[in-house]
Amino acid sequence: MHISLEKQVALVTGASSGLGYASAKALAAAGAAVVVNYRSQAEPAEALVNEIREAGGQAVAIEADVSQEDAVDAMFAEAIDTFGALDILVANSGLQKDAAIADMTLDDWRTVLDVNLTGQFLCARAALRQFARQGPRPWVSRANGKIIHMSSVHQLIPWAGHVNYAASKGGVDLLMRSIAQEVGEQRIRVNGIAPGAIRTAINEQATQGEAARDLLRLIPYGRIGDPQDVANAVVWLASDLSDYVHGTTLFIDGGMSLYPEFRDNG
Repeated sequence: MHISLEKQVALVTGASSGLGYASAKALAAAGAAVVVNYRSQAEPAEALVNEIREAGGQAVAIEADVSQEDAVDAMFAEAIDTFGALDILVANSGLQKDAAIADMTLDDWRTVLDVNLTGQFLCARAALRQFARQGPRPWVSRANGKIIHMSSVHQLIPWAGHVNYAASKGGVDLLMRSIAQEVGEQRIRVNGIAPGAIRTAINEQATQGEAARDLLRLIPYGRIGDPQDVANAVVWLASDLSDYVHGTTLFIDGGMSLYPEFRDNG
């Protein structure tokens, strides 16, 4: 079934690589005009914008640190100046700074929480304010705005050695559900995506060679995911095909969250 997002505008944070890059590209392929946000990787962000434009789409790259309120507000203002409206936010930006809890610095704790959780709050707030300003756009979507929060299977599965990351994703889960509870009556849909093991730069060491073979024992479906697996879900959640889906998290993990270690009674 073909999904069309024609005449819609999407903003994807952290779109210069990985899941954000794949999501922005897929949204553009479905017809949306796309704001490609990046923090430090201007070259791949601009390359993606050029690729989208060469294919006949609309896109712009905007630099912004999503953990900074002023930067987020400026990014949204530039996006609206460029495309005139906003219909879809994919709050994707995230990072890891891993360490055992006894060795983790306060700076590393704060950096991960600031980007992964506070960044999603700031972007969601800015999107909701824009949805209220522009009002319903029924000629493009049944919903009055759509927010997709990128989480992780580690909103559910504890992860020793990564307490800052796991705490941030647990926070994203309740952030998403609480926003959904609050704004659903405004016909704004808010959902989450929780990827498992996906072949991206952040997971490169864990998805190659012997590490990949070990990882597959945790994935009942028997393969490591690709960014397109997540991008497909983003496009679906952004479309009217999912119009009755609200306040839920879609796990894209090949069954990792089924705790496959217990297949033989643990």
